[in-house]
Amino acid sequence: MHKILVADDEPIELTVVEKIINENLSDKVSICLADNGREAVDLYEKENCDIALLDIAMPGLNGLEAAEIIRARHPGHVIIFLTAFDEFDYAKKAIAVKALDYLLKPVDEKELILVLEEALGQVEKETTGSPAENRTIDNTEFSDMKMSAIRTRISDYLENRYMDDISLSDIAGELKYSDAYFSKVFKKCFNKGFIVYLTELRIEKSKILLEDIFVNIKDISAKVGFRDSNYYTKVFKRMEGLTPSEYRIMKGIHANND
Repeated sequence: MHKILVADDEPIELTVVEKIINENLSDKVSICLADNGREAVDLYEKENCDIALLDIAMPGLNGLEAAEIIRARHPGHVIIFLTAFDEFDYAKKAIAVKALDYLLKPVDEKELILVLEEALGQVEKETTGSPAENRTIDNTEFSDMKMSAIRTRISDYLENRYMDDISLSDIAGELKYSDAYFSKVFKKCFNKGFIVYLTELRIEKSKILLEDIFVNIKDISAKVGFRDSNYYTKVFKRMEGLTPSEYRIMKGIHANND
């Protein structure tokens, strides 16, 4: 079981994040809580955590400073930022510590869980000796025209690759961006994070396949990029409010091979 360090100086926010994680990932992770950056760094080491979820604006040692210390000690671990401020400069600073993502408060439950599941996947890759690659770019903001071109290129890429085992790092590399900076650019393009967008795309594609009664749900999950059919069913229900089988029934599609 992996350990997640969650640090935030706002008690309510800390409680909300802890509750979300416990309700969705209690079988995969345990949680360590800190209310300032210094405590976060000390607890991260003491408890042997491998994922850090850090509020940026904390007194004393802020989240960026805490992340720099954690990253220096643990190059392959995963860092995710929380902030109440949608400042582009924060994304630029996050490049230095190679953050996986940058989430805005109040945290969205669906986005948080999807990002943490991606983080767990990266931790597993690191454990097996296949760490995600990070890249650097210049820190230039984009014109509307260039942003439109980037949006189109990203959409086309994902339309052709959604069924593959792709990550934010893969597409960031195609565009020659660092992971953290690309995460911010993606959100400016689509008003949602990469993981949420990709998951929603996969679920929508799976709905089309569910209309074919001769294709079972296990095969459908593989066709749209989910490694595990049980995980696909869990995500489908989280996003749609019902399981794939229930969706078929609701649509009047009956199959005997689910």
